[in-house]
Amino acid sequence: MTTETLAPFDPLAEAIAAADGWPELTSRPVPQPAAEGEVKTKDFLIIDYSGDLEKVWATMILASTSAAMGVRTRVFVTFWGLQVFVKDSKRITGENWMQKMLSAMQRPGISHRKLSKMNFLGMGPWMMGRLAKQYGVASPKELLEAAQLMGVEFIPCQMTMDMFGLKPEDMIEGMAEPAGAATVIGLLTEDSVPLFI
Repeated sequence: MTTETLAPFDPLAEAIAAADGWPELTSRPVPQPAAEGEVKTKDFLIIDYSGDLEKVWATMILASTSAAMGVRTRVFVTFWGLQVFVKDSKRITGENWMQKMLSAMQRPGISHRKLSKMNFLGMGPWMMGRLAKQYGVASPKELLEAAQLMGVEFIPCQMTMDMFGLKPEDMIEGMAEPAGAATVIGLLTEDSVPLFI
């Protein structure tokens, strides 16, 4: 009788495969609240306020990995971080000339991120993309799709949406309802582990 060795299950890889149209993602049960006497797993809350490529990448890696480990994960996106969650097809957003000018200077969408250092008119992000493909690293867009499949909640900041003139139809599918700072403080006081990126 032979024993077959199975490869360990990798939920992040499975979710990325599903996002790319590969084998379907197996539905996994949502972690239930801890019973009395058990240790409650803390929620993970990422406060994402940067739209720089390397910080967006780090946010998506941490969010998708956390969800793959069964931790309830939420990402509150505000200021420049919110521009990442505008549809890639949107070129100009906003209602007045200042809002439109801001979106023209920093094109919204996850596929249009710049590096905070060594951007070199787009050469830096291009090289990062080539290196990611060469070494099998998922792109921010792939990681975002995987994170959404695994139930990560992306919560847009209502104040930032108002200030930038962003409407719900400008945003990618699957975003949570917009919320304010009071909601974030409430999450922090409910034992969510915070991380600022």
